[in-house]
Amino acid sequence: MINIEEIHEMWKKDSVIDDLNLDEASKQTARLHAKYLELLSTAKLRLKKFELDQKTLLRDKWLHFNGKLDKETIDKYGWPYDPFNGLKIMKSDMDYYFNSDPELQKSEAQIIYLKTLVETLQEILDSVKWRHQTIKNMIEWKKFTSGV
Repeated sequence: MINIEEIHEMWKKDSVIDDLNLDEASKQTARLHAKYLELLSTAKLRLKKFELDQKTLLRDKWLHFNGKLDKETIDKYGWPYDPFNGLKIMKSDMDYYFNSDPELQKSEAQIIYLKTLVETLQEILDSVKWRHQTIKNMIEWKKFTSGV
């Protein structure tokens, strides 16, 4: 999957409208729309997968923290058998452990990153949708400045 920095670089190039070749710029609109729509749909699907994976991880962490996770699953994840190193944790304090768990934080960071990626692609796609209006305005400005 492409990262957000690469998308920014692509958009810096793709967003340029050559005012001497407005007809070609107009033709490019459909290609740009297809390009960024494909990236957006892929990013949305990837985000959904990460959200579903996080729900599974959260369930397994809850079971692990409450001593209800089977040995095979603990071994599969490589987690310690005693997540609290012998401490007795009150249920009201459990949120602190969920919020500070490195694997859950990593999962949440990935989801935030993908949400930002989706929002960025949506903004780009919205800009592409209105590109024809920008080109029209450029043509009208050229007519006005040339006295037509």
